[in-house]
This record gives sequence, C-alpha cells and structure tokens, in this order.
Amino acid sequence: MKTLTKTEELAAFCEEARQHPYVTLDTEFLRERTYFSKLCLIQMAYPGEGNENAVLVDPLADGLSLEPMYEMFRDTGVVKVFHAARQDLEIFQVEAGVLPDPLFDTQVAAMVCGFGEQVGYETLVRKIAREGLDKTSRFTDWSRRPLTDAQKKYALADVTHLRAIYEYLAAELEKTGREKWVKEELGVLTDPATYEVKPSEAWKRVKTRTHSGKFLAIVRELARFREGYAQSRNIPRNRVFKDDALVELASTKPSNMQELGRSRLLLREARRGEIAEGILDAVKLGLECPPEDLPKVDKSRDKLQVNPALADLLRVLLKAKTESEGVAPKLIAPSADLDLIAAGERDVPALKGWRREVFGEDALRLCEGKIALSAKGRHVRVIEL
Repeated sequence: MKTLTKTEELAAFCEEARQHPYVTLDTEFLRERTYFSKLCLIQMAYPGEGNENAVLVDPLADGLSLEPMYEMFRDTGVVKVFHAARQDLEIFQVEAGVLPDPLFDTQVAAMVCGFGEQVGYETLVRKIAREGLDKTSRFTDWSRRPLTDAQKKYALADVTHLRAIYEYLAAELEKTGREKWVKEELGVLTDPATYEVKPSEAWKRVKTRTHSGKFLAIVRELARFREGYAQSRNIPRNRVFKDDALVELASTKPSNMQELGRSRLLLREARRGEIAEGILDAVKLGLECPPEDLPKVDKSRDKLQVNPALADLLRVLLKAKTESEGVAPKLIAPSADLDLIAAGERDVPALKGWRREVFGEDALRLCEGKIALSAKGRHVRVIEL
C-alpha cells in the first residue's frame, strides 16, 4: 500500500495513469469543525488487480503540490471515475477551481442502470464486484498521522473495487444506449456554479412559517451575515448561530445588546463581540429594507389545483414506464412533480431531457386525453385514443 508524499511521486503516478482509459478516485476529509472540507487523503487507481496500480496520496504532507493530479483532471483523454462525487468535487473546485473532465459517477450510472436511488458503494461492491467491505475504519479521524494499515486498506478499497464497478456500468450503458442519460445527470456536478455558495442567497435554506416581506428581509440579512462570517473564519455556520435562533431573532428584532441578551436560543458566544454586533446590524438592515427590495416567496405553485384522479393515473403510468425501463420511479419524477403535472405545471424535470423521452411525452398525452391506460394481468398498457 504505497502512500505518495512528494510532488514528483504524484506526477509520476498521474503520468502513468494518463496512459489508461480511466482512473478511479476517492477522498477522505473532515468537515465537522470547519466550513470548508479539510482534505485529508486521496485514493487513486488505474486498471489492474487488487492493490496493483493503486496509491494513497497524502495532501497533508509538507511541500506536496496536487497540481499533477489537477493536470490529469484536465486531460480529456482519461475518464475520472468517482462514486457519489459531489462532495469530492466541491473540495477540488474550492481548493483549485478545477473539475474532472470527463467525469463518470458510478452512483448516477447505477441509478440509470436500475440499481435504485442513491445506491451505496457497498451495495455495488457486493452486487457487481462480488466482494465485501471492511467497515471498521469508516468513522475515523483521517487527519491524524500516521495512518494505520487498517485505515489504508479501507481507503484503497474505495477505488480498487470501483474499477470493476465502472467497467460493468459503462458496458451496461453502452448496451442500453443510456450514456446520454448519465451525461445529462452529470451536468449539475460538472457546473462550477453548483459549488458556489452566495451569502445573499443563504436565506432560502432557512425554513420559516412567516412569509411577510419585512420578516424575510431580516432573515435574509441575518443569513447573509452568518454565511459570510462562517466562510471568513472557516467554521460551521451553526457555530455562529443555528437556524432556530435566526428565526427567533427575526421575530424579536433586537435593537441593542440588552434586547439581544434576552434571546432564548442564541449561543453564549453570539451574545457579545463581533457576532452580536453583526446580528444587530443585520436586523437593522432588514428593518430598513425598502419595499421594492423585500424578498418574496414564490407562491405561484400554491395556487395550482391538482386533479387527484389525473395524478393517480400519472402514478400508474410512471410505475409502468419505470418497470419496463428498469429504473427507480423517483429518479424520473417524485410524487410532488406528478401532482404539479396534474395541476397543469409544465416546468418540471420529468418533462425535460431523457425523462421526457421515457415518461414525459406520454404523461403529457395522458393529460391531453390522447392516450388511456389498460390493465392486462400484472401489466399496464398504453392505448391510443
């Protein structure tokens, strides 16, 4: 189990990997005590058996540059294979502003190939690679050195079995002609904007029951301050103050330290110093927000009238389509989207891209009365009208 700690070692491995059609990758990181993930370990492997052609890369080693790996990411001649890649890619985008191209995510591909929603790596190892995984090192502090042999073995398994999984899924996609399905799904993961967190938009993640513009303006300013403060100090946003405290502050609207001190939910550290001053400034900004700049909640869909009978028919159609295609129903359309279609909404993912081909076209024809559904034994058929 080789661990690379020098830039020239990493460069040599990446140069060798670039001679092959693909390389599998994974990372280990910590995020419990920071805003941004702390990269602690990188695992890579190119085609081979067992731990052959597989290495660990120690990003915590003094003087190690990851630029050779990023150069490999930019090499469009080699596919970069991950499982559930989003958090891994966020690290690389934040650290270096680079995303792997081309990318293959085995979790996405497995969903398209009929393995269900958000299928776990362990399940694919068992079903495709016919192997088991030792999970004893799953909850470990990857920042501590030296790593034990058990930790190294666990980490390498995340990329060695991935080779067989990738080869199987890639062959299945080619056989079924569903490569474009996966490419569409990966569009979000390969868009740098996916990993950009804007403090001005942070308020949209806060759940509130009050939708008045003035209240939401205070929520917006408090969330903006919290996000910016957390980013600048690299601490979790909940360490500044939690959502329940944020909503409480938007309701009580403290204007001075004495009023702020009456908060029931605010952390002790947030009742003084920079955080306290930031809270009071945010509340003041929210209260002074001009009417034309008040945030608004989109309630247009709340007024839609769902046709329950049509929604039920769409569910039957979806079940029939997904059974014949061998994909999970929720991958194409969650129940809420079916209700929206039944209410007349057309701007939903199920009516776009490959989902439209599989389900959306017939869903629209069903809504327009152009087709009907008929049951024969255990199967549902589409009948032209």
